[in-house]
Amino acid sequence: MAKTARQKSLKRWGDQDWQTPSGKPSTQGPKAKGEVYQPKAKIQKLKKTPAGRAKLAAANKKKREATKKGKQHAKHGLNKKKSVQKKKK
Repeated sequence: MAKTARQKSLKRWGDQDWQTPSGKPSTQGPKAKGEVYQPKAKIQKLKKTPAGRAKLAAANKKKREATKKGKQHAKHGLNKKKSVQKKKK
């Protein structure tokens, strides 16, 4: 049986190399930095520009604040995508 588009998308998502901007653990262990996890390619792209580095810094700040409050997830804004809406006829 062939995989659906959703299954293929999930496979691509899982196959990506995920890490923190520093490459260190985010929330576990004594060396934990409390940073966001993103695909390596996205982190490298953001690190190339001053605006991207500012976005990463702001996202890490929000992640650390959420972690201090005992939350696992933080709304840091790096995962926002443009919504694609079909026009109604």
